[in-house]
Amino acid sequence: MLESTRAVRIAAVLTVVLAIGVAFGIRALAGGTLFSNGPLQQNTGTALYASAVYAGVVFLAPRCGPLTAGACALAWCWATETFQLTGIPHEMSRYSLALRLVFGDAFDWLDIAWYPAGIVPLVLLELLVKPRRRAA
Repeated sequence: MLESTRAVRIAAVLTVVLAIGVAFGIRALAGGTLFSNGPLQQNTGTALYASAVYAGVVFLAPRCGPLTAGACALAWCWATETFQLTGIPHEMSRYSLALRLVFGDAFDWLDIAWYPAGIVPLVLLELLVKPRRRAA
């Protein structure tokens, strides 16, 4: 069991690195700056952020099922987006790039729809790959 937990955590870290790398790569190739907000950069960035959040949940709770991990990741993403309505993330992002990347800057209804686009494929992939437990 220890080895499978370790493997899940390694896969989760690789997924986070891949999601962030692809998101930054798209911004670099399509917009040229970190703060480019064209539709391609915005929507793929949102979906890939959600993918990274899902992988983060799996890293923190490797024995958690894919549906539960997906629900937790979606709840975090939607809560973070709603938090943006307070204006606090906008103020925090003025002082820290890291906080801007984690909490965003401004509420966008479109982001609400793009979060599942980053989470659902990973949930489905994990459901297909994860070995099924046999009843005793």
